[in-house]
Amino acid sequence: MRRTTAIVVSVILAATLFGVVLTRRLISTWHPEASVSSGTPALFPGAGLTLQFSDKPIDLPRLTLTDLDGHPISAAQWKGKVLLVNFWATWCGPCREEIPALVALQKRYADHLVILGLSIDTRPVADVKQFVTKYAINYPVAIVGDDVVHAFGGVPALPSTFMVDPNARIVQRHMGMLDPARTEHEVRALAGLPTEARVAIVKDTGQVLLGNAAYATEIPGVDLTALGTAQKEAVLTRMNTETCTCGCGLTVAQCRINDPSCDVSLPVAKKIVADAAVGDSRR
Repeated sequence: MRRTTAIVVSVILAATLFGVVLTRRLISTWHPEASVSSGTPALFPGAGLTLQFSDKPIDLPRLTLTDLDGHPISAAQWKGKVLLVNFWATWCGPCREEIPALVALQKRYADHLVILGLSIDTRPVADVKQFVTKYAINYPVAIVGDDVVHAFGGVPALPSTFMVDPNARIVQRHMGMLDPARTEHEVRALAGLPTEARVAIVKDTGQVLLGNAAYATEIPGVDLTALGTAQKEAVLTRMNTETCTCGCGLTVAQCRINDPSCDVSLPVAKKIVADAAVGDSRR
């Protein structure tokens, strides 16, 4: 996986000043106390928020992880709880911006939530441990390689966060800095705690979880209307099996759905369509 892709996207996200300022403002109002009970009100209002969860949850990959001290991280820690899997790196500006909110979230909802920080750092473990201490991170952290990244279907941007329900199913993914209000109410909804937010289970063809891109019948930027049924099936199969060459680590279909502006996956996808048309004309 190319680190430069994540770096570029991180820089773009960091440049979105309004989002950064708003997140800082929200974090500054977050003053957690003890762990909550079901009757404790949310810190942020949920009215007006619509939470979207996939109608095709994906099972959490089996993870073999060790913490920064070399001790195994057991899945028993999050059994029956909401799990928030956060991919990050010490060099990622937006990652640093959202850590205080994650620390506060873990403290307040300790009885219902486990946050798992998966760092893709290549620097020494001691440097990452120093960073964890500096930011007072209160949730388990592990350094992971491309195998874990690929197990989650690729992480084309940092930070990237996967929301996992108490049944160990991934139901949502967020790229970029989290909105503390939305994240809190996602946790509350998945944990069965009261929330004023509207919860919507959406038909997922990759826009929620990229792993469901195989269910997509339309691909952004590509016209499939002239194809017959068999041609379209063959084209979608190719797009969901061939890897994009832009460095994202995703399939062509996933890349198009994830980043419609990608100028690498678009010509590849169009060529796949053209190949199908040529092949049909030769019969």
